[in-house]
Amino acid sequence: MAAGKRDVRPVRNVAGAVVSTQRPTPWVTYALMAVNVAIFLITAAQSRSIMQNYAGSALFQDWALYPPLVADGQLARIVGSGFLHFGLIHIAVNMFALWIIGRDTELVLGHTRYFLVYLASILGGSASVMLFQINAVTAGASGAVFGLMGAQAIILLRLRHSPAPVITVIAINVFISITIPGISLWGHLGGLFTGAAATAGILYGPQLLGATNNREKAVTVGWVCLGVVVLVTLAIIAMRILQLRASLGY
Repeated sequence: MAAGKRDVRPVRNVAGAVVSTQRPTPWVTYALMAVNVAIFLITAAQSRSIMQNYAGSALFQDWALYPPLVADGQLARIVGSGFLHFGLIHIAVNMFALWIIGRDTELVLGHTRYFLVYLASILGGSASVMLFQINAVTAGASGAVFGLMGAQAIILLRLRHSPAPVITVIAINVFISITIPGISLWGHLGGLFTGAAATAGILYGPQLLGATNNREKAVTVGWVCLGVVVLVTLAIIAMRILQLRASLGY
């Protein structure tokens, strides 16, 4: 019986994730939430304030995204800024959104692909800020959350469901980003575009490259397309760093 089970191919969903008979636990979403909260508590302890944790926190000063300092070699800010938050309300809103959006997205994409889409969205948000907000100091998981919203829209399209509810939420949040001062519109848009592109690579890449008839090949092609999106985003960041170094005289 054990040998027979090994010979049976696992059932996979539209993204190539193995389908379980029981609802899997979205542990990556919970882990990301835990890391964000832990980092927030560290900054709050360092600054001795949960509302102004960005003032007096060494970790916040070291990780907040400020393009000139990234160009000066402080590369940890590119990813680290995605785990920082400006005060209790900021992290509460972002963690609630991650809890709502992340769980279902993770169950469709699978744990590893989901994590990489999340990471790619952080990179995309940072790349966009470095391109268009050179003098801004930005932080927060919002770029990654926007990336997951973009991912959900692509998933719904692939499943031939209407993405209208997700698109409506995206439009509302973009409007808020435009109208309320201090919110990084470019970080949100960069994360949104990158998360959608990464998920489109996973779900539509095998179709475009003619790999849909071979399930294993389709999964591999999806991974490759996801990797290409990550590499392109990293290349944009590297190019921008070189441009900033030249213009700032580093």
